[in-house]
Amino acid sequence: MDLVLQHVANATIMGGTYALLGIGLTLIFGIMRIVNFTHGELYTFGAYMMFFFSVMLGVNFYVAILFAIVAGMALGATIELTLLRGKRNADIDTTMLIMIGAWIVMQNVEILTWGSVAKSVPSPLPNQPLELGPVSISWLRVVVLGVAVALIAATYYMINRTRLGKAMRATFQDRDTAALMGINVNAIYTSTFALGSGLAAAAGALLGPVFVVAPNMGDIASLKAFAIVILGGLGNITGAAIGGFMLAFAEEFGAGYVSSGYRDAMGFLIIIAVLIMRPTGIFSRAERIG
Repeated sequence: MDLVLQHVANATIMGGTYALLGIGLTLIFGIMRIVNFTHGELYTFGAYMMFFFSVMLGVNFYVAILFAIVAGMALGATIELTLLRGKRNADIDTTMLIMIGAWIVMQNVEILTWGSVAKSVPSPLPNQPLELGPVSISWLRVVVLGVAVALIAATYYMINRTRLGKAMRATFQDRDTAALMGINVNAIYTSTFALGSGLAAAAGALLGPVFVVAPNMGDIASLKAFAIVILGGLGNITGAAIGGFMLAFAEEFGAGYVSSGYRDAMGFLIIIAVLIMRPTGIFSRAERIG
């Protein structure tokens, strides 16, 4: 039982960051109908920005997380304005090729800028873990979970309780009607891509100090983000959040009770099963963001 509780704690912490990845990706696809292949690189960008601000500039650890998120949002807005705005009515194949090209360029720029050697981000938190009965958790992971949950809650509130969120949901349901009602669709698209990018960067900034920062770290993160979206149902924020935790639990218990070498495979086995039994996702709902 003690081991089970430890696995539950580990999975819950990873699930928070997975949920951030999934929510960011489902927002972009749900509203803009764009398969964002740069999502993993935005995750990597957030981790490198955390290294840049925290280690190279000596910015406070928590402030560096905020700066990394803002930098990710700025990069996302730039991608939307420069690469996607002029292709608003293009077919999905064209936008997919554009995003694949952007993904390759971003990864090579990261290698050119930071080198191929992994970097670490030191944590200012105590090394002594938090002991909760039989469960032992590092303070860094506790902070990661707390920040992730706060960001998830803030995103959910923004989508469901603010004017911007209502405009996003209206654009998702019917872009042309939303434009006729006075909504600036271009601004909504830029805001959506910036928000989704910021969430991906937040996940990278949070996990960078937990693991290491490397140019290829976004590859598996991107695959997991797509898996989470499939689990939760396209355009479903709540489903993406739940899907992130489901994937984390599948990986953690698969690694703990089957083999650590199959950590990633366990999650994708669930994805295959979901696609066979419910192709639209476990929590899919008709035409809705929220």
